[in-house]
Order: sequence, then C-alpha cells, then structure tokens
Amino acid sequence: MPMLWVAILLGIVEGLTEFLPISSTGHLIVTGHLVGFEGKRAEAFEVFIQLGAILAVVWEYRVRLFRVVADLPRSRAARGFALNLIVAFLPAAVIGLLVHDAISSYLFSPGTVGAALIGGALLIFAVEGRAPRSRTHAAESVTSGQALQIGFFQCLALWPGFSRSAATILGGMTAGLDRRAATEFSFFLAIPTMFAATFYDLYKNWSELEPGDLTWLALSFAISFVVAWISIRWLLRYVSTHTLRAFAWYRIGFGVVILVVLYLL
Repeated sequence: MPMLWVAILLGIVEGLTEFLPISSTGHLIVTGHLVGFEGKRAEAFEVFIQLGAILAVVWEYRVRLFRVVADLPRSRAARGFALNLIVAFLPAAVIGLLVHDAISSYLFSPGTVGAALIGGALLIFAVEGRAPRSRTHAAESVTSGQALQIGFFQCLALWPGFSRSAATILGGMTAGLDRRAATEFSFFLAIPTMFAATFYDLYKNWSELEPGDLTWLALSFAISFVVAWISIRWLLRYVSTHTLRAFAWYRIGFGVVILVVLYLL
C-alpha cells in the first residue's frame, strides 16, 4: 500500500482508538500487519503519531490545565492534583523502563494483542459487575491513594493490546471514581505518560525513520489530532450514561478474529 494511504489509515486508527478502552497500540499493530508496514520503522512511526492524540487532550482541557498551572504557587488543591498525576504516572514509568526492550521484542505481535484484548474485556466485565459505589465525582478530587491504585492498574497497559485507557479507567472505578471522573483522570494521566513514552521511544528508534517519512508523519499527526479530539468528546458523553460492556464485547470479537485468523494461517 502506498505510504500516503498508510499514513491516512494509521492516523485515523490512532485517533479513534487512543482514548477508547480498546487499545490503540493493538489496533496499530494489527493494521500495520495487514498493510505490510511493520518493524522498527513502523514502531517509530506509530509512536510519533501518538503526539497528535496527546495534543488533542491538551487542547480539549486547555482551560482546566492552564488554571491548574496558574494556581500551583497559591493553591493546595492545584498542587495536590499535580502531585497525584505524578503518583499515578510513576509505577508504569519505572516498570516500563525496566521491561521496555523485552516488551518490544516479545509482545508486539498480533497474537499477543489478541490475547490482551480478550484479557482486558474480561477485566471490564469483572469491574463493571463488582465496582464499589462511586464516592469521587471529579478528576481533581482524586486522593493520593486512589492515584497510586490507578497508577498500578496502568501497568497492565504495558502489555500491547490491553489498552492504557481501559486500564486507568478500570483502576479509577475500582478506586471509587465514577465513570466520567475515571475517564477524565485517564485523559489527564495520558499527558505525562504518553509524552514520556513517546519521546523515549523516538529517542530509541528515530534512526529507523527515512527522510521522506516527515511528510507522512505530519499528515498522520494532523489526522490523529482531529479524530482523537472528536473521540474524546464522544467518549465523555457515552460514559456518562453507559457502562463499558459494549467495549468489552467488541474486544472479545476482535481478539477472537485475530487469534482464529492466525491459527488458520
């Protein structure tokens, strides 16, 4: 497939799946496999276009983010919220650094993605069935203990296909956040987490990109930004009135299709 269409397709897939609890990395790996765009160059490409999705979160929450930053010197609440984001960020950051090379070597394949999709779906059903009553209704009201629990849940997303969004939303729900608050905290947590992961991966794999890739990267980046922004707004409305079970059924269907196709091939 020509790189123009690969860039457009990957931008759409990244934007659609980054913040839905269905795994953007898993979808990008499978999409790359289907169009024959794989290897270290593809990994570097896929990592870079995540920046578009991250900036969509920054744009959507620009007012609240600016208010937190502006209030840091004089507001205990603002400092507490910033500290809780750091607390939630650290577990996956530390563990991710330790196992990054092993993950890249052994878990970036359609088969492992299919298994992770199904595993994450089962966890969605479990949490939706047994989540404690919500006692936190705003992302800014998360406690340090809740943030740490969400941070350890985020470590599940180190398994490609599990979904960072799913892991952190479910972690928030088990910690007592309602779905909307858990989803918004997941969005805020994505900013430091994805920036750190993106720049680390680019540092490791930048040499794999080719000179002509800059044009395709810019195109995918822009598409990812727009589609992710639309996806964020839709998801917030959806989780306000629906459970996550529909995403779980989708994950099971997609995971089973991947594993069956791999078996037949």
